[in-house]
This record gives sequence, C-alpha cells and structure tokens, in this order.
Amino acid sequence: MAESYDGWRLLFNGAANFKGVGIGAILVSENSKHYPVSAKLRFPCTNNMAEYEAYILGLKMPIDMNVQELLVIGDSNLLIHQVRGEWTTQNSKILPYLHHIQELRKRLVVSLFGILETHPYNTSSKDKLIMANQELDASVIDPLREGEESNVNLKEEVH
Repeated sequence: MAESYDGWRLLFNGAANFKGVGIGAILVSENSKHYPVSAKLRFPCTNNMAEYEAYILGLKMPIDMNVQELLVIGDSNLLIHQVRGEWTTQNSKILPYLHHIQELRKRLVVSLFGILETHPYNTSSKDKLIMANQELDASVIDPLREGEESNVNLKEEVH
C-alpha cells in the first residue's frame, strides 16, 4: 500500500504499561523529510487511549503545515476501524477521542488509512518512531481541559 504512495505519510503509536504512557508520531513529507514528535502522558490511560492520543498528536502536525492529502499508518486495528466508521464504540473513555479526531479530520481534504503490518513499508521511519518514544523525558502532556488546545512544536530531522 504505502510503497506506491508518494505523498505525505503519518505513522503513530502509543503504549501504556507499568512504566507509564508514551506516544509518538512521525510525519514524512513527499521529499522524505521526517518530522518526529513524542511525549509522555502524565495521566493514567489505557493502551487504546494512548493510541488515540498519539494519533491526535500526529494529526495536528499536517493540519498546522497545511498538508492536504495524507496517508495515515498505525498499528491499532481498533482505532483505524473506529475512525473509518466501520466499527462502533460505546466506551465512554474512547468516545471523546473519536469525536475530537472526526473534527480534526475535517481540516484535511483527503485522509487515507492503513494498518501497519508486521513488515512496515519503511523500517527507517518505524525505527525512528520507536527511538523517539524511548526519549520521552523532555516532552510531557498533561490532561486537556474542556475547550483547551494543545500545541505541537515541530523539529525537522535532516538525514
């Protein structure tokens, strides 16, 4: 799927375990420039909530950069099917995330989705996402309050 896609790509991942909650995303431009972002969440949440947080964090980057078309790749089968509208959720913890993503997605002209398989299309990007999630001490995210917006600072990585 992504091997033949020449446009902007967004990879995201979130994980929650006994050590804490980390999220990260990498926006990859048409010219293969990587824009990584990662953070440690300072509030308890489930692994599914962490996946949604990671997707929201990542989705704000292309919106801020006026990207019009985007291929989104994640490893959460649940999230991708829920965002596509193929699966429903009654989970009161997930519904606010789903609604927020639906609002954010309205700012993109086209948003395509793919599920990251065991052999990712770009090992380099996957490795960078993993490494970004391992260096989470500098960035933290506190819980958002109703009506607040979060800011994402982009760092362009030159390779």
